[in-house]
Amino acid sequence: MTAPLRPATAPRLRRPMTRRVALADYRSYPALDLAIDSRMVALTGDNGAGKTNLIEALSLFTPGRGLRRAEFGDCARLGGSGGWAVSIELTRDEGDDPDATVRLGVGVEAGAGEGAPRQFRVDRAPEPSARVFADHLRIVWLTPAMDGLFAAAAGERRRFLDRLVLAVDSDHGARVAALERALRNRNRLLEMGTRDAAWLDAAERELAELAVAVAAARVETAARLAALIAAGRDDASPFPWASIRLDGDIEAMIGREPALAIEDRYRALLRAGRARDAAAGRTLVGPHRADLLVRHGPKDVEAALCSTGEQKALLVGLALAHARLVAEMSGVAPLVLLDEIAAHFDPKRRAALFAALEGIGGQVWMTGADPAAFADMPAGAQRLRVSPGRVEPA
Repeated sequence: MTAPLRPATAPRLRRPMTRRVALADYRSYPALDLAIDSRMVALTGDNGAGKTNLIEALSLFTPGRGLRRAEFGDCARLGGSGGWAVSIELTRDEGDDPDATVRLGVGVEAGAGEGAPRQFRVDRAPEPSARVFADHLRIVWLTPAMDGLFAAAAGERRRFLDRLVLAVDSDHGARVAALERALRNRNRLLEMGTRDAAWLDAAERELAELAVAVAAARVETAARLAALIAAGRDDASPFPWASIRLDGDIEAMIGREPALAIEDRYRALLRAGRARDAAAGRTLVGPHRADLLVRHGPKDVEAALCSTGEQKALLVGLALAHARLVAEMSGVAPLVLLDEIAAHFDPKRRAALFAALEGIGGQVWMTGADPAAFADMPAGAQRLRVSPGRVEPA
């Protein structure tokens, strides 16, 4: 049963704001110390100037690999120390004293070697993982790489959904990673042709527990998002509402049976499919095979069959709805990162986008090559010009 959503205007909604961003040896930036004074920030500049690098740096204050899904070693500046660091100063809420900030840091030490893990700090004190950042801010994003989401393979939509879940449940990434390890372990045992059924039974027991946990988190988030969209849908909106549904064997059981019963049923499916899965070289049933089905709501057409422009507008509508969901579920208005967002929108749709972003209540960072695309931003918005290694007032 989906719990009722809390209105985004509730007094408990916190609105953290990034006041300062500092980079050291991060991609194209030898060093950067940037003061921010607005809730809406536009970064403009030539292609390759470093706009996306800057918002990617902000996206690293979440579990996972950020909006580019890059290897951490690739974030180090060529010719630099081999390490890199990103830090931000964050006010907790709108009315906070600008001097009363929390400082968050992430980076890789110089000389740590290839594959070195990230290090995390809060007010300069070391922390074990990026999950601690969720106590201070939530982050959502949309990039041009997502434009082909609806026509892509199901795996891309699962990753998209997992990012949606992760924004409201910072433990979800660890569960998904554990599920992937459990799948690899079972596949390896099947490939080895082990005769000891106890090994496979144990592997499948672990796999079933993780599978049901991951599927349940995805189903709950998808259901909450669908409910939020349905409550506020507007057929005349320039960003059409989406009908979404999670399709999968395990997902269909969630909410209809107790979790332990679903685990038992999934273990039975795994046991019965051992010979088939061994021949295929992979596990053929489970949440790793699920798909997020999306339809253009006003037209009642599969998203994959819509025009490129319709798909872009539909995706933006989904991202806006997700940002509202994050605010309602976490009590924190999210930091919204939008890469090359306004380039293909007409002035009317850009104005609608800016208004919708203001309504979410969080800080927004946008990038684009053409400054004219941001001419109609709300009063008080901050416009910055990016050139290689530098960011200056536009």
